Amino acid sequence: MWTQERCAALAVLSIILLLSKVVAPIEVPLDPKIQQELKQPPTIVKQSLKDYIVDPRDNIIIECEAKGTPVPRFQWRRNGKFFNVGKDPRVTMRSRSGTLEIRSSGKPEDYEGEYQCFASNDFGTAISNKILLRVSKSPLWPKEVLEPVVVREGVSLVLPCNPPPGLPPPETFWMDSSIMPIKQDNRVSMGLNGDLFFSNVLAKDANTDYSCNARFEFTHTIQQKNPYTLKVITKEPYNDTFLNSTDLYGARNVPETQPTFLSPKGLSSSKTVLRGEQLLLECIAAGVPSPDISWIKKGADLPSKKVKIENFGKTLRLHNVSEEDSGDYVCMASNKIGSIRHSVEVQVKAAPYWLDKPTNLVLAPEENGRLVCRARGNPKPTIQWLMNGEPIESSLPNPNRQVLGDTILFHSVQIGSTAVYQCNASNEHGYLLANAFVNILDMAPRMLGPKNQLIKVIENNRTFLDCPFFGSPFPLLRWFKNGLGSGLDGGQYKLYNNGTLEIKQARPEDQGTYTCVASNILGKMENQVRLEVKEPTRIVRAPEHVTQAKGTMVRFDCRVKHDLSLPATVTWLKDDKPLNLNWINRFRKDDEALTIYNVNPEDAGTYTCTAKTEIDENSASARLIVTEDDISSASNRSAFAARPDPPQDLELSDPSARSVRLTWVPGNENNSPVTHFLVQFEEDKWEPGKWQNLSIFGGNLNSVNLQLSPFVNYQFRVIAINAVGQSQPSLPSARYQTSGAPPDVVPSGLKGWGSKKNNMEITWQALKSTERNGLNLRYMVSWRRKDTEEEWNNITTTRTKHIIHNTDTYVPYEIKIKAINDFGHSPESNIVIGYSGEDKPSAAPTDLRVSKINSTKVNVHWVAVDPSTVNGEFKEYKLYYWREASLIKGLKVNKTKLHKGFFTTAEQPSGILTDLFPYSKYKMYMVVANREYEGPQSNTVEFYTKEGEPGAPKYFRIQRHTGMVHLKWDKPLEPNGVLIGYTLEYHTVNGTQEGERKFEHFQPNVTEYIMNLPNRFTRFKFYLAARTQVGAGEVYAMESPHFTNEAYKEQEDIATQGWFIGLMCAVALLVLILLIVCFIKRSRGGKYAVREKKDLPLDNVDHKDQDGSFDYPNENRSLEKESSDEDNKPLQGSQTSLDGNVKESDDSLVDYGEGGDGQFNEDGSFIGQYTVKKDKEETEGNESSEATSPVNAIYSLA
Repeated sequence: MWTQERCAALAVLSIILLLSKVVAPIEVPLDPKIQQELKQPPTIVKQSLKDYIVDPRDNIIIECEAKGTPVPRFQWRRNGKFFNVGKDPRVTMRSRSGTLEIRSSGKPEDYEGEYQCFASNDFGTAISNKILLRVSKSPLWPKEVLEPVVVREGVSLVLPCNPPPGLPPPETFWMDSSIMPIKQDNRVSMGLNGDLFFSNVLAKDANTDYSCNARFEFTHTIQQKNPYTLKVITKEPYNDTFLNSTDLYGARNVPETQPTFLSPKGLSSSKTVLRGEQLLLECIAAGVPSPDISWIKKGADLPSKKVKIENFGKTLRLHNVSEEDSGDYVCMASNKIGSIRHSVEVQVKAAPYWLDKPTNLVLAPEENGRLVCRARGNPKPTIQWLMNGEPIESSLPNPNRQVLGDTILFHSVQIGSTAVYQCNASNEHGYLLANAFVNILDMAPRMLGPKNQLIKVIENNRTFLDCPFFGSPFPLLRWFKNGLGSGLDGGQYKLYNNGTLEIKQARPEDQGTYTCVASNILGKMENQVRLEVKEPTRIVRAPEHVTQAKGTMVRFDCRVKHDLSLPATVTWLKDDKPLNLNWINRFRKDDEALTIYNVNPEDAGTYTCTAKTEIDENSASARLIVTEDDISSASNRSAFAARPDPPQDLELSDPSARSVRLTWVPGNENNSPVTHFLVQFEEDKWEPGKWQNLSIFGGNLNSVNLQLSPFVNYQFRVIAINAVGQSQPSLPSARYQTSGAPPDVVPSGLKGWGSKKNNMEITWQALKSTERNGLNLRYMVSWRRKDTEEEWNNITTTRTKHIIHNTDTYVPYEIKIKAINDFGHSPESNIVIGYSGEDKPSAAPTDLRVSKINSTKVNVHWVAVDPSTVNGEFKEYKLYYWREASLIKGLKVNKTKLHKGFFTTAEQPSGILTDLFPYSKYKMYMVVANREYEGPQSNTVEFYTKEGEPGAPKYFRIQRHTGMVHLKWDKPLEPNGVLIGYTLEYHTVNGTQEGERKFEHFQPNVTEYIMNLPNRFTRFKFYLAARTQVGAGEVYAMESPHFTNEAYKEQEDIATQGWFIGLMCAVALLVLILLIVCFIKRSRGGKYAVREKKDLPLDNVDHKDQDGSFDYPNENRSLEKESSDEDNKPLQGSQTSLDGNVKESDDSLVDYGEGGDGQFNEDGSFIGQYTVKKDKEETEGNESSEATSPVNAIYSLA
């Protein structure tokens, strides 16, 4: 007995220890490149409902969609057996999907049953829920003859409905023959089962058409039951006078009775409801008068937020039932005669629901993980695990997997154990099914963001440098600045898990190149981000409020200072809307101001100047008030608002160590009240002559207490501000010297680092001038060896650097600093850890060896060095390797030495060397490196990679001859093994159609092939690949030339010869020159020079000559007079018709596509004016000569 208890305790302890070592699963990013390369088991993304009811009139669609890489294959099971989709002509499966489409012709009931979808690829199988497919049914009412119902007035009555059992069940309601609903109230109502209940029958209830109706949801049909005829036996005849009676039953001589229950029967009942569904309880009672119904819950209040009382108090509806809703619910029916109770015991059961649903797990080799499947229900669910759709008990044993009830533990997982696991939680009320894959992934670090990104940030702003990365095992990421440092994290920097580096307050010294390095056992990858810190954009002279008279000029200043490397643009808004300066000629904008001429009342508003660069912006606003006063009226000018006069008579009082009271006399407000006073100061020690803002105060003050800094010789001046603008500064006050004080600020930027192997440089940032608080500022620096009880060493200096000599190599020091002046010292800084310089590592890795050699990669193992021998911050193990030779005789190789770094601190380090050439001899050795140096070499290892698939042939040429194609190729530049031959695959090409694929195989010494063509129109596409024992290599694809290119023989084509191309170009140039000369000769002259007239504007009304031609106006009309005789002549190239009108020549430019009605050339001249102007004698002799065109010019050469 003791032994069993001990074994159980040990098992529990081992499980706890294993779970404690479970690492966080790898989250695969959504980067398209990663997703495309990542091999992933199937995942069901869409499926039909478990209880799937379909309309028999529609096609049946059973959905099953899944994703995965490679693309999943789909198959179905129906009623637990394989469902052969291809054998049923009415069933089809969508392409690249598992969704079934079943045509509705025939009997859809034939396809009812339980369906389950299986999505598989090379890495596992995911399964869908079991989908119960049922066809909706809407049966007719059974044929029946209903006898009239005869009852005595005052008794209760139930008219049964009994609708046909449809799928899903129909909705019932009662109507009369006029299709009007039966009026329901406290006395007459329909029960949950569809029956019509009368608590008591009155004479007015006598009717011949009580009809129950059933509405079927899927078919959208309503079926009506044969109507009931109700006859009421009364003691008194019924008429309308009874409607106004206060005692209807007494007036009708109906005896009063105590309540009795019509539904449910008896005094108690029970009901079971499932968690999450709704609870419906009903109490309908008979009695005279009609009873009232009320509800309570024993031992608790009804949950008011979930409960609804319906059907005149007879129905209790409780939504979203939970376990706490169990209990006894009591309904009480009462009237003035008595009351009665019915108790309903409600039990809440539950179909399984998730507490912890299993999720996909991505692990690296040798990592641990777990899948958890926890569900709750009533009764308690049973958990069953499946792997790839089959019970896990039937799968092959896996020593790295352990099933413990609702949890599967994985430890030291291996490549090849990727699978999809299913968890099924079930009880008598239902089941849950979840798929979760375990994907074993090894991937060297990848950088997902853009390379060499440039980030620009404004000084003193927070910025983020992004470095998205991925790898498996999850890489370690570190940041370095300008290639130095030991990793940026802490203080000014904050490193996030996603690789982002936050700089809390960017300063000019933060500018530089930042490198992020991600590394795991498979290698490392780095990316760089260039950070540039820019000056902020400031408006140094802002626009001021102005009140101006109509018709005057207004100027708003906007002088901008910005970083010279960032172009800045200045825009103006009026009342927050862009100001379009192009449409308003009265507005003028230059680099530093906006000027408005001839101001109008509509110009009034708020003007905003916005200076914007690519990374920041600044804005300032001023208000313009336009008055209606006439500026020529001298009597009104004095009433205009203006800037205030400067304050006067500044006095200092109440002096203290760090404050003084300043009092002044305000100047004239000039018709605009002063809203603020600005106090400025100037000091003569650090920045003499420069006035700086100190504080701003309300316009109702003229005496203020100023807070000052120590050891500053102040003088003050005051500026008054109103709605128009600022006054001139007042005259300066007397000077006031504050007393000195110890520094308040601790020097920042303290750090220690070694520039040599036996020193440490301590540096910091100097205090600002206004932070000195006194004379003789100096710094006390203290340091000591970390983790020792040594006394602090210290030195006082006025510089910002101190070098400690004769230190040990790479030892940590604690450093602190404080500032001192003649009045005391500042608080001490926080302790900073610095390191002395690094030296060359003194030891080499040992026992360098390789394992698992294949064609392109090899596993590397070595014995780690003692950390104390690194003599600095460990950077990496650097492996140097080179390709010594190819195992193929005579093949020359590149022997360049390459290297790869491995960052690991494991006790038994290892890594994977990739991207090797197959079938080659390699050599390698390893060193350990710190930040500055590399250590001695390890032993040199020689190894041979295995054969691989060959590269593509060196070249592949196709020469087409009449009736045949001649193929030539050469062996690959990298055979990657012993070639055993070539494979040629080819097929015919006709547009997008491809013919049957055929294959030819050749010996390794064959490098050409001649193939006869069936006809000259046939084209082929060829795919050539070399082969080794491993398989076929990279394919070289080529397409045969078109038959029109058959002139391309094996010899060179004359059309591709250089001398022939040059000769043709010379001939073409000569012909072009001759054409231009002839055209110019024929076209010399014209009615007028186009260049002289093309820029003249047209009148509002086009001037036309009688012949319909257009003319251009001239200011002195001289041209019109001189050429009037010419203008009255018909255009050259036209001929006169019998009625004297000019008609177009048959040889006009219209025939050549260059004419047209009223067309203009690009320079605005009218095409019709381009005519040949000949000598006067020639014109008189031949007025109908041809219009000159390029075509006619060519004809004239003949």
